[in-house]
Amino acid sequence: MSQKQKASPASFLDYTPVPLTFGTSGLRGLVKHITDLEAYINVKGALRYLLNLGDMAAAGKVVLAGDLRPSTDRIMRACVQAVLDCGCYVENAGKIPTPALISRAMASRCAGVMVSGSHIPFDRNGIKINKSIGEILKADEPGILSEVERIREEEYNRKAATSAFNADGLLKQPPNLPPLDRRAEEAYVRRYTESFSNNGLSGLRVLVYQHSAVGRDILPRILSELGAEVITAGRSDRFIPIDTENITGEQLDDLEKMISGAEADGQPFEAILSTDGDSDRPLVVAVVPAAQVPPGRRRVRFLPGDLLGIITAEYLGANAAAVPVSANDAVERRMEQRGILLRKTKIGSPYVVAALDEIRFAGKWARVVGWEANGGFLTGSDIVLGEGILKALPTRDSTLPILANLFAAAERKASLAELWNLLPARFGCAGLLDEFPMAASQAILAELIPPGGLIEVEFNGAGDVFNRSGAADTAAPLAPSLARDWQHAKTTLKRFFTPAQGFDEIVRINALDGVRIYFRNGDVAHLRPSGNAPQLRLYANSDSQARAEEIRELALREPDGILRQLERAFT
Repeated sequence: MSQKQKASPASFLDYTPVPLTFGTSGLRGLVKHITDLEAYINVKGALRYLLNLGDMAAAGKVVLAGDLRPSTDRIMRACVQAVLDCGCYVENAGKIPTPALISRAMASRCAGVMVSGSHIPFDRNGIKINKSIGEILKADEPGILSEVERIREEEYNRKAATSAFNADGLLKQPPNLPPLDRRAEEAYVRRYTESFSNNGLSGLRVLVYQHSAVGRDILPRILSELGAEVITAGRSDRFIPIDTENITGEQLDDLEKMISGAEADGQPFEAILSTDGDSDRPLVVAVVPAAQVPPGRRRVRFLPGDLLGIITAEYLGANAAAVPVSANDAVERRMEQRGILLRKTKIGSPYVVAALDEIRFAGKWARVVGWEANGGFLTGSDIVLGEGILKALPTRDSTLPILANLFAAAERKASLAELWNLLPARFGCAGLLDEFPMAASQAILAELIPPGGLIEVEFNGAGDVFNRSGAADTAAPLAPSLARDWQHAKTTLKRFFTPAQGFDEIVRINALDGVRIYFRNGDVAHLRPSGNAPQLRLYANSDSQARAEEIRELALREPDGILRQLERAFT
């Protein structure tokens, strides 16, 4: 949930500031709105909150890193100024993955600041602050916003002559970044090379698609040190946004061309590997031998992150897990088969982290993990592997699921595609409409979710409605008035998800985060606004990939798809 800060423009500014807001994870905004002043205000406010909380020491260290966006260096310098003005000092970890930054900060028992917009386009950026014990959680946000407002008031009340910022909101004398300190990068590499089996990937040939990912040199290094033969391709000086929840057919076609060019020497590849911009979300694509592919079909096979997480959890021997409600329902089926405790959360790593904390504090489960539909994987407890202990890292990470899937396949002496064929036969895909006004998204949700705070309801054929918000075996009938509200919501949804489009009767609706609709034939459609961008997402599950993709197409089609119909009807 985003929470907007108040703004009263300073007299010395030539523009009206647009405050940053919290999304699902961290602060995000358009680059033109993330002035030095705005970055400074938010970082200084967050650090003051951590100082007041006792999470960081006065005059202590703050680890700083960033991604490869063109705006990142400028914003990092504004962050340095904020740290210095809090009486602390900066360890400049450079351009490294977000999980490497957070791992270093946790190991050093200090705060961390990551400047990155993750997977979103280059005209946007963001700032993610973490505590000494891990991510900022939703419970921290009100306290941070309160401190941010105090800093905002202080800075806006300054005169032009005494402010450190000019009329454009830029620092008059921006500080230099401190000398690069590579300890965070080296520790992140050792995290994997000293816990996974040495030379466990020997004989494996992979292609790493580097594009503009901040971990584009670190991932090949880790893979090589673990025995894989690594070829790199696609390095770009231009920022390329890769959204691992929205991999398109066009992108897969480009990867197919990339692999064809790389195999010109006759040597085949097992996989194409990559990450998003800040390298906390994995992209794993199996490469199927040409002889095994029917004419007209792609050789490359993408596995969505929620399914990558199943393989990773099983490889790590997890006995408890947390995933967002948007995850493919194959996760629920597989965890039930394996007897693994599963908690479902709202979408966003802070919610997953909070669930991991609850599970761990219960003291009943030794190997606690979590992951998101984008593939980012979190470990809530230390896990013993073949060569050492993988320390808990409760934040999204791309390297762990990449390695776990490759090692799981290698140890079974199977290809990635063969390994993935062992997963439950449930298929999913996701997509989004960009530049979809947040107000329109909220208006749609207001029409589709009755008041009352129920998380999930179930409908039977007799017209009854049951509360499924609690444990799976609890099914309390709703009071008549509330049942009528939910029947009305169901009737409204049926206007847009029609039998003519292949949709069956609606049997369940989940409103934990967005609107997740379950149909009698097993189809699932989940509408959910982005927490930090003007985007409306659609997650689809079905018993066939073709049907899942058809649901996505029906929802996202321009100009008359389901999402546009909802927009016209309710805004």
